[in-house]
Amino acid sequence: MNDNTRTPPKTLSVAITGSGGSGVVTTGQMLLKTIADAGFYGLMSRSAGPQIRGGESAAMLRIGAAPVSCLDDHYDLLMALDWLNADRFAEEIPLTDESLIICDTDGGGIPEAIAVYGARVMEIPLKKMAKEITGGRINMLALGILCELLGLPEKSALAVVERALGRKGQAAVDASRQCVSSGYRVQKSLGPKQRLQRLQRLQRLETPPPRWDISGNEATGLGAVRGGVRFVAAYPITPASEVLEWLAPNLEKVGGSLLQAEDELASINMIIGASFGGVPSLTATSGPGLSLMMEGLGLAVTSETPIVVANVTRGGPSTGIPTKSEQSDLNIAVYGFHGDAPHIVLAALDIGDCSFTTEWAVYLTETLQAVAIVLSDQALGQSRAVIDPPERAAAGPKRRLADSGTEAYQRYALTEDSISPMAIPGNPDGIYTADGLEHNELGTPSSKPLDHQQQMDKRLHKLTGYDYGEHWAEIRGEGRACILTWGSTSGAAFEAAQRLEAEGVSVKAIAIRLLCPMPQTAMREALAGTTRVLVVEQNHSGQLFHYLHSMRLLPNDARLLGKPGPLPIRPGEIVTALKEWS
Repeated sequence: MNDNTRTPPKTLSVAITGSGGSGVVTTGQMLLKTIADAGFYGLMSRSAGPQIRGGESAAMLRIGAAPVSCLDDHYDLLMALDWLNADRFAEEIPLTDESLIICDTDGGGIPEAIAVYGARVMEIPLKKMAKEITGGRINMLALGILCELLGLPEKSALAVVERALGRKGQAAVDASRQCVSSGYRVQKSLGPKQRLQRLQRLQRLETPPPRWDISGNEATGLGAVRGGVRFVAAYPITPASEVLEWLAPNLEKVGGSLLQAEDELASINMIIGASFGGVPSLTATSGPGLSLMMEGLGLAVTSETPIVVANVTRGGPSTGIPTKSEQSDLNIAVYGFHGDAPHIVLAALDIGDCSFTTEWAVYLTETLQAVAIVLSDQALGQSRAVIDPPERAAAGPKRRLADSGTEAYQRYALTEDSISPMAIPGNPDGIYTADGLEHNELGTPSSKPLDHQQQMDKRLHKLTGYDYGEHWAEIRGEGRACILTWGSTSGAAFEAAQRLEAEGVSVKAIAIRLLCPMPQTAMREALAGTTRVLVVEQNHSGQLFHYLHSMRLLPNDARLLGKPGPLPIRPGEIVTALKEWS
């Protein structure tokens, strides 16, 4: 989870850009691994166009001696492998006049969208140098230049290349190692005068504790396995596919299985069937897939069959911007069901929290016999970070099963906590009708008003009456001003509060993990004493802002700082918004 310090992190930000296929993301991932080996923490986000081949590509990294969970306001260094389609990602890589741009001497000139920042420029004959090495590639030269510029040991970079490219054969490894070493040599020859004063070497940890290099999607898969999921059915969709790619081999290691369904309609019904049979189950998708699953999700609510849906949000609506991030699926997650269909909606707050929140979701669904939707987004799912091992969710009660020998088994019995024992198929004393029709306590279809009222109350009260504990939100600091957010904007909100705290301004920051059912009493207590509430979210319509207003949880003069993707909300924007308000 996020670091609890109130001191703003000292960090360095690097961007690597180029056309699709130039090896930008590979370079970023290797740089992140080298950073980790050298004792630093790091975060790498990536950006690409919607094209299947070609297009633009960028890797954005932030390096620190302490955990980092959001991108900074600008980049200190931009490494451009080429300038093809640079105008498409220029806004995502803000620079300053103190930034440094490294590019090829034969790159055709810096595009106006980049040159406008007035950053310093260092030209290096990247293409020429790569051609001098058999099998040489520009991105491996760039890796060596960046590592030397950042003060990272050459032996660490070479070891990372060996590990990352070993499967491609010794020739590929040798060529890449030569390129990295050549990059180190050329950067050293330029001398320290070419470095910016802002590129001070950070104080790394000489003996770093055990840390993980993991993406949000991988963490989601890990949380599912930790929670007990043993069956997954899903249809691949950007940006959620990596959840499935990680789960496919790892589920087998714990006796589970993954099935690639023909579409989202099949996948949701498959996991409902598996869970009905007693196996904790999950599917992963993004907004368009979640739309297709809604009818099946209603069946799971009515039949009280526990399932988890991991929804990695992308820019919408429709096909939208598949490769960019946006927090725009909150409304469909909360309101998308037809009829009154109580369910759980959770949101991961950072990359490590994708594991915690998904694991918690499995415990909640199994305990409450409910549907849970876990929201992350492209900014979390496809980003990688060097983090401390993710915190485990405290194991909750497991599914309440019906005892053998039960007479007149009532699958939907009206119990004190509204949770009734669930029979597994094959139990001769636990036979009942399971379908999407309203029913009585036995499960027999019924249209009687009393049966409908009682079962509606049952499905609602088991969720609203449950004690979710302190995990409903992350709350930091005290102050009459409050930054209120959810999901991937949490990192920027917490850092904005840190910056204001460093300036002597006390600010409370609240990041909501449990969005539905909203713990209204806890929320009112958390907001007590605050006079300015700024809601921060990355979508066009202020979905959380209006959702909270619908329950009268916000003061009338609460303000919204919201914008659609793909540009992230950065800490400086939040600081400016609160200062302008005051």
